[in-house]
Amino acid sequence: MINRKLFIGLVISLVLAFVFTWVTFNNENVFWYFYSFTTLFLTASSFYFSKLEDQLKTFNYLFWGIVYGIGTYLLCFLGLQLLELLPSKATKEVSHFFGVFAPSALWHYILLFFIIIPGEEFFWRGFIQNAVKNWFSPTLAILTSSVLYGASFIVSGFYIGVFFAIIVGIIFGWLYEKKKSMPLNIVAHIVFLLLLFLVLPLI
Repeated sequence: MINRKLFIGLVISLVLAFVFTWVTFNNENVFWYFYSFTTLFLTASSFYFSKLEDQLKTFNYLFWGIVYGIGTYLLCFLGLQLLELLPSKATKEVSHFFGVFAPSALWHYILLFFIIIPGEEFFWRGFIQNAVKNWFSPTLAILTSSVLYGASFIVSGFYIGVFFAIIVGIIFGWLYEKKKSMPLNIVAHIVFLLLLFLVLPLI
């Protein structure tokens, strides 16, 4: 039995998420403003249509968040090293994307850590993944939400990033399904991007 309200909310939210993301990546000069607005919309949709879970104590979600954040970074690092062995322009593509869209000012990091990362986790894991579980198994829900998450980056033209976003989405999706803790996911995501952009940049 399809929950009509949830299904309609899911479809409308996804369509608007893709439209807003397209607008965001096509306006490089105001990227951080637009992406923050987009993420706030995603957050609002999440809280309206879903109930977020937190079943871990603070120490546990901090510890495991750091562990999985580091692990996700290492996996992406190894993946990029393998891509460099192939006759492709993967490294140049990553370098170009980072040069245009990577955070470069303090306020970028503030928006990233306090608005964008939580919003992405609320929406893609807390709302989309949980909603899809109404019709599919948890495994298919994780895969579906991860593919949709990765597909939202197609408009950026960063196709290697789409692949990595799907992989990261699967990791974080599995983590949310396994641990049932949104704070854990947010910490893991923050640690991952902190390493990726600031501590040990891949490029």
